[in-house]
Amino acid sequence: MRKVSGLLAFAVAIALATASAWAQDIVVAVAGPMTGGDATFGEQMKRGAEMAVKDINAAGGVLGKKLKLEIGDDACEPKQALPVANSFVQKKVVFVAGHYCSGVSIPASAVYVENNVMQITPASTNPRLTDEAKAKKWTTVARTCGRDDIQGVVAGKFLADKYKGKKIAILHDKSAYGQGIAEETKKNYNAAGGKETLWDAFSKGDKDFTAIISKMKAQAIDVVYVGTYHTELGLMVKQAREQGFNAQFVSEDAIVTEEFWKISGPAGAGVLMTFAPDPMAEPTAKAVVENFKKDKYTPEGYTLYTYAAFQVWIEAVKKANSTDAKKVAAQIHGKTFDTVIGKLIYDDKGDVKNSNYVWYVWGKDGKYTQIK
Repeated sequence: MRKVSGLLAFAVAIALATASAWAQDIVVAVAGPMTGGDATFGEQMKRGAEMAVKDINAAGGVLGKKLKLEIGDDACEPKQALPVANSFVQKKVVFVAGHYCSGVSIPASAVYVENNVMQITPASTNPRLTDEAKAKKWTTVARTCGRDDIQGVVAGKFLADKYKGKKIAILHDKSAYGQGIAEETKKNYNAAGGKETLWDAFSKGDKDFTAIISKMKAQAIDVVYVGTYHTELGLMVKQAREQGFNAQFVSEDAIVTEEFWKISGPAGAGVLMTFAPDPMAEPTAKAVVENFKKDKYTPEGYTLYTYAAFQVWIEAVKKANSTDAKKVAAQIHGKTFDTVIGKLIYDDKGDVKNSNYVWYVWGKDGKYTQIK
């Protein structure tokens, strides 16, 4: 009986020691649509976070500790913002790379600020995220991607210059992201002298676009700019071609995924979209891209932007010698970071000052390429 008790005590001691060591890990997280219609982007973010944590831990971690990654699924639903954010707080998360959808990042940011959690989104481009944070004197919100008011300038001027005299429709899906980018594009198109023939909306999640396509056909629309996600645009383009509506479709960074073509099929050929210069082509990304490809994964879209968010955070932690969000944020604002997506220069809002957008086109081979 004594021998059994001794073994039990030894096992308990080992368990306690293991638990104590585990408790010493720094808990970080990634959050995005791991399920639902935008799950392809959640997968990108998850892959980017996992690789970043793996590489950071292999290099010895930070502050003498290893990182432990938590994953949150918000399904790109604003109503899931608070449950996911609060679950991270309960798990003692000190840093979140997320979210993907602006409509989730904005409400979640309030929870992170209240609980002193650093948030760096790799994908939420709505200006409200950092503008409102600045107005409220919140410092712990940042991003590695650009903003819609920058992307909208590129898109608006392009529409005015390339399609002068053409009938243009500008549509959005009523989401914080889709409506935000459409409004920025419209504003800049109007400022450049253009006047849209149609400004209209549908709902994110819609699957039948017959009514809005019929309206555009009736008005002989030549060009359609759409602020939405890849699923909705893929369906809209496919249905448009099936209904004999052959206008030029133009969109934004949420279309930069091979999943778009799986939905649109050949109808997607010729669709134009804005996105940053291909991050996979950056010399600084070469080794990381090769590691992803060894795992038979192409780190497109926001994969490397998520990896970069961890790079920014880890360097700021080292400089601050702390994971305290406010101290970390102080080492991000106004600073410059070398990352897999290139050099990121931050302003005092947590925005990247040197972000840039270029044009891509979907080819008949189902691949998208940057327009030189």
